[in-house]
Amino acid sequence: MHDLIRQLLRYARETWRFRWWLLGISWLVCLIGWAVVARLPDQFQATARVYVDTQSVLAPLLSGLAIQTGSPERKILLMTRTLLSQPNMEKLLRMTDLDLKAKTPGQQEELIEGLRKKIRFDGAGRENLYTIGFVDPSPEMAKLVVKSLLTIFMESNLGEVRKEQDSASQFVEQQVQDYERRMTEAEANLTRFKQQNIGYLRGEGGGYYENLKTMQGKLEGAELDLKVEQDRLDILRKQLAGETPSFGIAPTPTEVTANTQEIDRRIELSQVKLDELLLRYTDRHPDVVTLRRTIDDLKAQRKSLVAQVQKGAANAQTPGVDVNNNPVFQQMRLSMSRAEAEVAAKQAVVNEYRDRIRELEQAVDRVLKVEAEQAQLNRDYQVLKKNHDELVARLEAARLARKADTRSESVRFRVIDPPRVPATPAAPNRPLLSSAVLGGGLLAGFAIAFLLGQVRPTFDERNVLNEATGLPVLGSVDMVWTTQQIRARQRRNVSFLLALAGLVGVFGLVMTVHLTGSDIVPRFAAAIGLS
Repeated sequence: MHDLIRQLLRYARETWRFRWWLLGISWLVCLIGWAVVARLPDQFQATARVYVDTQSVLAPLLSGLAIQTGSPERKILLMTRTLLSQPNMEKLLRMTDLDLKAKTPGQQEELIEGLRKKIRFDGAGRENLYTIGFVDPSPEMAKLVVKSLLTIFMESNLGEVRKEQDSASQFVEQQVQDYERRMTEAEANLTRFKQQNIGYLRGEGGGYYENLKTMQGKLEGAELDLKVEQDRLDILRKQLAGETPSFGIAPTPTEVTANTQEIDRRIELSQVKLDELLLRYTDRHPDVVTLRRTIDDLKAQRKSLVAQVQKGAANAQTPGVDVNNNPVFQQMRLSMSRAEAEVAAKQAVVNEYRDRIRELEQAVDRVLKVEAEQAQLNRDYQVLKKNHDELVARLEAARLARKADTRSESVRFRVIDPPRVPATPAAPNRPLLSSAVLGGGLLAGFAIAFLLGQVRPTFDERNVLNEATGLPVLGSVDMVWTTQQIRARQRRNVSFLLALAGLVGVFGLVMTVHLTGSDIVPRFAAAIGLS
């Protein structure tokens, strides 16, 4: 620690030997620096404050009905991020006529970069209160730039939203037209497909399997009707084979024919009704059981009537009579002919149903392929229709949102402080700069004096000489100052202090001028040629 103190003291003595260099350089640096500071142009700062109101009464009313173009907060964030974009800056140049200064694209870019550096845009966070500031030597230009920026900031919201809505609406309208065209093509393809495969498509009665099942049910019903007619024909044939002519004792032919026909009609109707019930119910159903008993009773009644007729005919049989002339026989033959015709008709119906079922069974592969193609066409059409309906709904919502934005802005601007320029310049801070000049001058003088002391050292102590030469120092002789030398040294010290005090005094004068707003320093700077 002792060696460090000794070293510092030695440096101080070396610097003190060149104290006039220190003072002269300080004076030179301070005078030049203060003159430069005095000649710095005044910078006037224009500011404006604007409040962005994002609370809209119409927004909650249209919730779910109109398309939300984005939250107001995101819109504000986008506007603040894009305020200093290239298009906005070029627009600012045109609004302030600064573009007249730019003759080439390079000069225009330099102007834009210079404006960006001097523009200040600050926000108050969640309060949505923004401050726009600009610094320029001309207060009128500073105010014009802030006013233009405020106009761009307020108009950017409406313009961007309108452009976004227009482009979105145009895109949706194009998509709707495209889907309408595709739906028309799909409908034409589906119609053409139905015309080409009309025999294999699902109709009102169902599809292929439903048609096959229905045809099989009809075949079963036709076969049942055929069996009923065949049984009736067999009965008529048996009756006709055992019929003999009878007169007198037996009932008259008209009575027998009327009774048998009535019973046969009731049996036939009951059988048809039974077949219909069997298609819906089982054999144990009460209605089925009751109807079967009724049919059995009618058959028994008819059999009894025929037996009675045959018995009467046997008792009253007259030899030599031609059976073909018997009216009852003739009536029974007529009924048999009708039954044969009915059987033939029923058989034709059964054969037709069988042929249709055979054709359906043979066309199962074609039917499956046609149904698959139809399902694919219907699915494609339904997808197109669904997307088309959604796009139409979105287009209507977009139109409603556009009308809502037109009549009631979702973001409103309120200018709190219009653009204004204070009477006093905002920069430069001449008192601070002058103080920095004084400190820099003293520091520069001290550095020069210190370097000179190191370049031209002296040996004022024995140990320093010993360290420098490496030789032992036997002794030292003190300097004996005469009275004249002491007075001269005192005069030099007083002169140094006076010169240093003069520097401080000039600094005080400069600070007074800057603080009081006088123009003495600028005039002095102009007088010495630092203009």
